[in-house]
Amino acid sequence: MRADRYVRRMLLIGMGLGYAAVMLYLLFVRHRYPMDGYAYNLVPLRTIESYLLNRDAYNFDTWFKNLFGNLVLFIPIGIFLPLLFKRLRRMIPFTAACVLILLAVETMQMLLKVGSFDIDDIILNTIGAWLGLFFTYMIRGVAGIGPLNGLADRESSKASNE
Repeated sequence: MRADRYVRRMLLIGMGLGYAAVMLYLLFVRHRYPMDGYAYNLVPLRTIESYLLNRDAYNFDTWFKNLFGNLVLFIPIGIFLPLLFKRLRRMIPFTAACVLILLAVETMQMLLKVGSFDIDDIILNTIGAWLGLFFTYMIRGVAGIGPLNGLADRESSKASNE
């Protein structure tokens, strides 16, 4: 059983690293050109409100990518973080870790002048990560695995029952 757990963990780590590599490419390389200055929005919901209230002012692609892309692309964080790090299985530590990661990403985009720092991106990305966390809990419940208990906890309880 222990070898099976190791293989699953390594597979999960590999998938997490693959996701991180794709995200780094999307956030810092793909269709990114150096900007002249620093762009930022520190007012919560300003960008989201603009997209929602002035939808006709944006082409659909821009509107959709900025609102839904920011949600969907970060759903995997809500899957990988709690499965890889036991401490991040509760909402407050999970949210804190997500916000710190996203603050770092937004800050680096602005400092490298390949994007802007937008507090609304952090809000949407965090909601996406929460969706991933919710899906993880839901799928584990439907599969009968239960809450995000560690694999070692489940396997050790099986061993003690035998």
